[in-house]
Amino acid sequence: MSDIAGFFFPDQLHLAASLTLIVTSFFTSALTAAVGLGGGVALIAIMATVMPASALVPVHGVVQLGSNAGRALVQLKHVDWLIALWFAVGAAIGAAVGGAIAVELPPAVLKAGIGLFVLWVVWGKAPHFGKAPKRVMAAAGFASTFLSMFFGAAGPIGGAVLSTLGLPRHGFVANQAITALIMHVFKIIAFGALGFAFAPWLGLIVLMIASGFLGTLAGSRLLGRMDEKSFKTGFRWVMTALALNLLFQAVRGWLG
Repeated sequence: MSDIAGFFFPDQLHLAASLTLIVTSFFTSALTAAVGLGGGVALIAIMATVMPASALVPVHGVVQLGSNAGRALVQLKHVDWLIALWFAVGAAIGAAVGGAIAVELPPAVLKAGIGLFVLWVVWGKAPHFGKAPKRVMAAAGFASTFLSMFFGAAGPIGGAVLSTLGLPRHGFVANQAITALIMHVFKIIAFGALGFAFAPWLGLIVLMIASGFLGTLAGSRLLGRMDEKSFKTGFRWVMTALALNLLFQAVRGWLG
């Protein structure tokens, strides 16, 4: 490969695999922009089929940082900065604790726990968090960032808690984006401190972020055309699909 091609398409992947990830980033970002989340989990599932395991979570984290930054920028006026602040407090602690643990937690247990939690929040009676509901985002920030250090996509935790705050659809998408952005910032700092080399993957990351931003613009147009009922229905079924997929992976992990 030429130097330029070698920068954008890493030697660790076939060219077809790199192109697939770039296209996938567009569609998964569009999904998240339209219904609030789902794209990150879908993206890491596809990345896991073609990427080395050692690079999967760190590279996914940087791509998702770019994707969420673009979505947060598009929806910036709908961000509730108090929610973001509380989430950041928990996320900082979660990244520090997760980065300090030398052994991996059982992924099947983590996935089953998140799947059941999401199903409870989406289909059960919505939990109430007393007189300061936004403060619970600190716990969501800790749990999301801590768990994402081990298997990448823990966004449904923050999304599930956000869904209990009664936000309108634009507010939900904006605050999900800013909290996910915060989570990935702290996660990337932690991986950098642990010595992961991001440089060989930088070109592919740039292309995936660029295609993801185009997907964000497309998904945001769809969001603007939806009414609240359609958005909540779509959100509920995307969350359910994510939860069931996590439970399926957990069962397969236990049986395999």
